[in-house]
Amino acid sequence: MPAPEFASLTVGDVVAERSIPLTRDSLVRYAGASGDFNPIHYRDDIAAEVGLPGVLAHGMLTMGLAVQPVVDWAGDPGRVVDYQVRFTRPVIVDPQDGAIVAVTAKVGQLDEAATVARIDLTVKLGGDTVLGKAQVRVALG
Repeated sequence: MPAPEFASLTVGDVVAERSIPLTRDSLVRYAGASGDFNPIHYRDDIAAEVGLPGVLAHGMLTMGLAVQPVVDWAGDPGRVVDYQVRFTRPVIVDPQDGAIVAVTAKVGQLDEAATVARIDLTVKLGGDTVLGKAQVRVALG
């Protein structure tokens, strides 16, 4: 897929938005794929026992889901040259209702010399930000 045109970007442009549903099934599948079988990711009793408000989505699952809209926009995962986040709040996944993680990706900075766009992610569960300082650098040259 062709890269987005660097010259057409402006700081503040929204380049991607997505609402991503998570279920307990999603967590079990991710546990199998990642090998992270910590029971706080699938057992309410264990989560409560360690003082958590409920079963949590894996941090790396949340991080991976959040960057996917940018990867899709960029057209090639190889264009992502850096990605970093701060985990600010857990994603609680309700046993019946699951959770909806909302991602908005905006151009935060443009490096004309390198033709690299810094894409700033806003990642929320309800009104709460779950990933802070989430930034993706995408090479578009």
